[in-house]
Amino acid sequence: MSAPQLVVVGAGITGLSAAFEWHRAHPDGEVVVLEAGGRIGGKLDRVDLAGRWYDTGPEAVLARVPEAVELIEQLGLADQLVPAQTTQAAIVLPEGRFPLPAGTLQGVPTTADGLDGVLTPAGVARVRAEAELPPLRLDGDVSVGGLLRERLGDEVVDRLVEPLLGGVYAGRPDDLSLAATMPALAAELPAATSLLGAAVAARDAGARSRGDVDGPVFVTVRDGIGSLPDALVRASGAEVRLDTRVTALRRTPAGFELDVDGGGTLIADAVVLATPAGPAARLLADVAPDAVQPLQEIPYASMAVVAMAFPDQPVAAGSGLLVPPVTGRLVKGVTVSSSKWPHLSGPDGAPVLRVRSSVGRFGDDAALQRDDAELTAAVVADVAELLDLGRPEPVQTELVRWVDGLPQYLVGHPQRVTAIRSAVDAVPGLAVAGAAYGGVGVPACIRDARRAVQALG
Repeated sequence: MSAPQLVVVGAGITGLSAAFEWHRAHPDGEVVVLEAGGRIGGKLDRVDLAGRWYDTGPEAVLARVPEAVELIEQLGLADQLVPAQTTQAAIVLPEGRFPLPAGTLQGVPTTADGLDGVLTPAGVARVRAEAELPPLRLDGDVSVGGLLRERLGDEVVDRLVEPLLGGVYAGRPDDLSLAATMPALAAELPAATSLLGAAVAARDAGARSRGDVDGPVFVTVRDGIGSLPDALVRASGAEVRLDTRVTALRRTPAGFELDVDGGGTLIADAVVLATPAGPAARLLADVAPDAVQPLQEIPYASMAVVAMAFPDQPVAAGSGLLVPPVTGRLVKGVTVSSSKWPHLSGPDGAPVLRVRSSVGRFGDDAALQRDDAELTAAVVADVAELLDLGRPEPVQTELVRWVDGLPQYLVGHPQRVTAIRSAVDAVPGLAVAGAAYGGVGVPACIRDARRAVQALG
């Protein structure tokens, strides 16, 4: 009997994790990963910034969510794990900058206490009065912004929630699904009479599930999260074919056939589609047609990240700044990596200050139409002003664009995902996985890859 063969379409963190999981389950099996682009890793990428590896994609993983840390340990990189030395961020507002209030749940307050300054007096009063509103009555999924504006007022959305969700999803609270982006809060709402009460219950449930463990919230890898793709390829033994676009997928009595650009067909016992929603929809048109429409209903946001190294100087911004649109600024956040990560703060030749900033939101990509030089200069100017840099000329900059990089979990997203998975799971030997479904973070993508491989058996 021949060894089982898996073909993975997509060489991002999800696809490479799927190859690794398949290899662990089938050590003698053959794994082929097909990647339409010219490099592996997807959104995981790194550059040499002033002599240190520096992530331009995800730069941290949640330590209290097990999948990413487990994978790093399985890859033999446990000694590379670095905890954040500060996670205290500040919010930039028209009135000034304020520490991110303690005790919030993805920006949703659990109490009106501690919101002075971040919200106006009227905004604080609105939060305090929420318990006096009629009891919550929800019918299905709703938008984050719609519910929070109704219960807590516009300021909570525009000043607290938007910069946090904008940083994670490059999306807008008024579009994003509550059930998909804030599942812990959504789970507590049916039994709650107030939104603040549901937020407290969700926060406490999270603490109980973690066992109130001490330790870092975020960790990274000394050589960058962007080092994981190469490590996964080595550990999985997968054959990776770059610049190889799959044009068709067919079911056969023995498994699957995949046509690729330029001619040629691959035969596989099993297939994992670890692509964005659009390519997945095209490939599933004949194999799982009921998955096509819900996949086509998942739009994507584009964004750009600028990594900067400045002459070393003190900055008073903690781990970074959250910058909501109400400020009218170009950037939506600044990470002060030299403060956040100890391995990026020490001298290495001439000491430098390493920071990164991101630009771009769903439905608003006008800034991204600028050419690289113009966009980089505008971001550098914004960051230098926000950090009050005395020597604002950077010694190095790197711009990375993520075109259609982040899936948008719009209202009804969980129902779309259920429909997609139902259609795909009905086809033996076929699975989908990735950021389009159950989470955009690295741990969520790893978790989805594991789920896909387990479903294949």
